Amino acid sequence: MLGVLVSFCLSGPALGKDNDEEEAATTKPSLPNFYLDMRTIYSTLPAGSLSIGFGTPPLLSRLATLSSLRTLTSPSSQSLSVDLPLTVDVNDRLSVYGGVSGATSQAGTDPWTNFSVYAFTIGFQADIYQQNGGMFPTVTIQSNATRSTSDAPLATTAYNTILEAGYALDADETRGLLAGAQYTRVLVDSPLARVSPDIMGYVGGYYQWDNNWKFTGRLGVQHFGGAQLLNLTPFPEFTQPILRLDLDRMDDDDNRLFGITAQIAWTPKPSYQLTLRTPLYAIKN
Repeated sequence: MLGVLVSFCLSGPALGKDNDEEEAATTKPSLPNFYLDMRTIYSTLPAGSLSIGFGTPPLLSRLATLSSLRTLTSPSSQSLSVDLPLTVDVNDRLSVYGGVSGATSQAGTDPWTNFSVYAFTIGFQADIYQQNGGMFPTVTIQSNATRSTSDAPLATTAYNTILEAGYALDADETRGLLAGAQYTRVLVDSPLARVSPDIMGYVGGYYQWDNNWKFTGRLGVQHFGGAQLLNLTPFPEFTQPILRLDLDRMDDDDNRLFGITAQIAWTPKPSYQLTLRTPLYAIKN
């Protein structure tokens, strides 16, 4: 699928005029953006619950922690994790990325664990269709696979896909409306554990000021099918609201310079997550 998207995004209409061909031949191609999209995530989770939300790496960190518990119920917990995906913006329609995630966590009255790498992720984000002033919205797909590196009994593989439509309300695309859906599937290596799929639907919008600060909000409903993990009390299924707010600092070419994300997911009790995005550019166009 990724190969088809790469070919689709890189292909363009043929030019029949000789002068256009000469201009294309003399134009020096620009290098793609190449950067480390570092994300620092602090999250909390109530006792007896699991939360997937808009990202799976914090969940995999939680599962690795639960596998070492000796109690029948899971206590409340908090974690501090760092995602380091190396990202390449192939063009304005396609980005590919891959990297590792590490975390330290604290559950109940236990002390904080040592910081360790617990998973690696590969994925892509592509615009299937771009609005470009037309009447149909931009359609974007983002998909990734995250594999746990832990040797614990709850080693997992998670697949996450988001399909989002964005309709710009002006020619400069500084304000618009969003609607999307997310599907997450977590596979546990052990036959003694099971995590049901998580499905989410949401709506939202965005606004970008003249000084290139951009605010995005998404409000939706998350349905989690529950889980059974080893000898722990089963985690019940729930259907609850979820809210995500993003504030990003962009440059004149719409490259992100800094971002902060706040997420509240009811599980059914509130679970909080705060993310700082600080891209480290090696090449930026």
